[in-house]
Parts: sequence; structure tokens; C-alpha cells
Amino acid sequence: MNVILFGPPGAGKGTQGALLAERLGIPRIATGDLLREALRQGTPLGQQARTYMEAGELVPDDVILGMVREALDSEAARGGAIFDGFPRTLAQAEALDDLLRAMGRDIDAVLVLEVPDDVIVKRLSGRRTCSGCSAVYNIYYDPPRTADVCDRCGGVLVARADDNEETVRRRLEVFREQTEPVLAHYQRTGRPVIRVPGDRPVPEVQDALANALDAVSRKTVA
Repeated sequence: MNVILFGPPGAGKGTQGALLAERLGIPRIATGDLLREALRQGTPLGQQARTYMEAGELVPDDVILGMVREALDSEAARGGAIFDGFPRTLAQAEALDDLLRAMGRDIDAVLVLEVPDDVIVKRLSGRRTCSGCSAVYNIYYDPPRTADVCDRCGGVLVARADDNEETVRRRLEVFREQTEPVLAHYQRTGRPVIRVPGDRPVPEVQDALANALDAVSRKTVA
């Protein structure tokens, strides 16, 4: 089963994607992870990507798609994959369609984690990371016992520069501008697009995602 997992920044895609991949026994494909691994290993595609990055340019879609193809060609992905936050644009969606078609595959479902903007803003703007041990807190949902001090090692807690409210809201705008055409594409081409509330406890969201995929599987078999 090939599944796309969408959601705004801070929606929990990484957590839910990893859990879903483990549940289904298939890999989670996140292009950021693929890119970092290709750079680390110095693969031919990694070398191409490095050339663009060192020039301060975006890595072209064809290089990213090449990395995706390599991941899909792996033994682990024979039964499918979870695409985490990819494709991000309509052009990438159409290119992924072509890639999968050439491999005799297709997208079975598109799952969308929906989280209210105010919750996203609190999740991201409230995030604090320990400068010592890298432990992560949230001043709204999981605060340290002492403000700005890590419970584990006593290190200073810091906020990422792009985790301020204004930047987070702009990232949400960009996400919607890029993603809505992608979702419209999948709806237009007949792939199931299923929206799941993502502002509930992690186990509840995971069960909702799994149940949605079970329903898709039953419908496909029927």
C-alpha cells in the first residue's frame, strides 16, 4: 500500500508516519531524510544535490524523485511506503504519479492530518530545546519544572529562530497555498483523500489513520 501523509508543520506527521509505517511493515519515505542520507553516503544523487545546495539553490525535483525511486526500489518497500509530506507541489505530485506508474504502482490513499492553526502555533512557538542534552519541551503542553531550565541536565532551554508566531503563521499559509492544489489533484484523479483530526492524543490519531486505511483496503477488495 502506497500512502501519502499530509499535514501542516507541527501536525505530527513524523510521529504518526513512523507509527503507521511500523504498523503496516513498510518504510516511511521523508525526502528530507533521503536527502541527508544521500549527502552522508556521498551517492551520485547526493553529489548532485550538494552541488545545488552549495550554490544556494533548491534541489531540483528530478534529483529528489531519483532518491524516491531508489527508496521504492529497496526490498523494504516492496509492499509499499508511507510518503511523509511529499509531494509538496502539484508538479511533484504529477512526477510521482509518472514514477509510480512506471513501476506498476499507484497511490492508494491520501491521509490529511487536520489541526487548528491556534494549536499549531502553540505547538511550534511553545517548543523549547535543551542546549545541553537536546531534550524537547513545550511551554504550553509539556513545560519544564523551572522556566527555561531542563529537568534532565539543568541546561538552558532555547527556542528555534523560526518558531515565533509570525513565522509559524506564514509557514501555514505557504503550506495551504502549495498543498490545496495537490489534494485537488488526487481528488480529481479518484484517489481517496481522507481527513483525520490531528489534535487528539497520539494513540487516538494513529487508530483513526489505521481505521481509514482499513476502510480503503476493504473497499478496494470489494
